Parts: sequence; C-alpha cells; structure tokens
Amino acid sequence: MNSLVSKIFLTHQECSDCPSPKVIQHFFEELLGLLFPEYALQKAKSEEEVAARLILLREQLGAILSRNKHLHQAEGKALAQDFFDHLERVFDWVHQDVDAMYAGDPAAKSKTEILRSYPGFYAISAYRIANLLHQLGIKLIPRMITEIAHSRTGVDIHPGATIGQYFCIDHGTGVVIGETTIIGNHVKIYQGVTLGALSVDKADADLKRHPTIEDHVVIYAGATILGGKTVIGQNSVIGGNVWLTKSVPSNSKVYYQTQIHHEDGLVTDRYVFKNDFDATL
Repeated sequence: MNSLVSKIFLTHQECSDCPSPKVIQHFFEELLGLLFPEYALQKAKSEEEVAARLILLREQLGAILSRNKHLHQAEGKALAQDFFDHLERVFDWVHQDVDAMYAGDPAAKSKTEILRSYPGFYAISAYRIANLLHQLGIKLIPRMITEIAHSRTGVDIHPGATIGQYFCIDHGTGVVIGETTIIGNHVKIYQGVTLGALSVDKADADLKRHPTIEDHVVIYAGATILGGKTVIGQNSVIGGNVWLTKSVPSNSKVYYQTQIHHEDGLVTDRYVFKNDFDATL
C-alpha cells in the first residue's frame, strides 16, 4: 500500500499544470451556449447581458492561459482578447455550416433541428472554436475541445485541420479528419469518412500528411482518402467505401462497384472512375 501511495504521489508531482478537462469543458459549453442559445439554459435578455457574458468568458480564458504559460508563447490575457476579437468569424462560419447542412439534408425539417440534434453541428462548432485557439499558437486546449466533441458525437476533427466555408457533415459517426487536412468550400462528407495519413515516421509529423479536398466535393459513407500528396479535385464525387491514396482530377466520379459471383465463373469487384471524358477503368 505504501508503495502505491508513493507512486501515485509521484505522478501528482510530475503532472504539469495543464488545465483539467472539466475546466475546459465548462468554458467550451458556456461559450457554445452563448453563441447558440439552443445550448443555453436561459436565453440572453439584452445586448448588455450578452456583452457582460462575453467579458466574463474572456476573463475565464485569460485566467486559464495565464495559469498555463507553457501552452503558449504570449501573454494569457492578450491571447484571450485576441481570441474574442476573432470570435465573430467563427460565429458567422458556423451559421454558414448550418446553412450547408440544412440545404444538403432533405431530412432536416428546420435549422433549429440541426442546432439542437445534429452531431455534425456540434462537432463542427467545437472544431471552429478549437481551430481559432490553435491558430493563436495555443497548445493542448484546442485538442481537448475537439475531444469533447469526439466523445459526444463520434466525429474526430483535429483542430489543426484547415476547413473552408459551408462545410457539411451528414450523420457523422466515425468521421476522422487529420491534422494537416485541407478542405475547401462547400464540401459535404458522410459518416465513416477518413481523411487520414499514410504511415509515416515520427520525424515527419510536421509535414503535410493528410489529403486536400477542393471545393464542391462530396464524399460518401465509408470512403478512405489518405496521404499528404493526395488531392481530390473540385466538383468531384467519391463513392462509398472507396479507398484512395492517389489524386483525382476535378469533375470526377469514383465509386466502388460490387459484382455478383456465380458458380460458373470468377467475377471480381472493381472500381469505376469517370471524368469529363466518361472513361471507365
């Protein structure tokens, strides 16, 4: 017993002063509830109340950053001010994402339904907030925020990913978007999509390891797209369960076609690739 006590005490001594996940979750949920009243217990009754709550949240973030100087290279209160100075863009872009989800999902009866019940909304909101913190050079905290969304929705978006406007995740469960992924505008992806990396050495961690998805691309359920040099050209459609490690030109369609196997002959599955020339491979 004494040995266990000593070991536990040593871990407490060696643990850094990183903020508790509960502290970060409280800040994130308070901020989300202010930006989107669908997540608040009470709606704001005046503009003055909104302003006061923004100031309080700014002070909370400033205090967190001031206590954890090892997570950034600036002054905590100044970083918090910088974050809130840029928060309006996050607010506007998430509303554009909601517009994209509403337009892209025939089952959505209203934008309120999306805000209150769609995992894609929650995951994208967490990503947009975390990405702003990431852009300010803050370590760990952005990752903690996206992991809150990951645990709740099953959508894993690294805060370092670059995602454009009008982004739509439909259903969402099992989506993985890696750190160096670049996604353009008006992109729609379905559940089970992986935008990942090919196996690389730890020394290559700072290189671009994840794919680039250009504007107006649709990626259907279960598709896997890997590699930092892989580019999916604009206006392309990637079908369900497709596995790609090479680039696809603009205006292409790639899908997996299942064949029926008969006892009297060998028929294998194949992939079908079509572009503007309607070529089939």
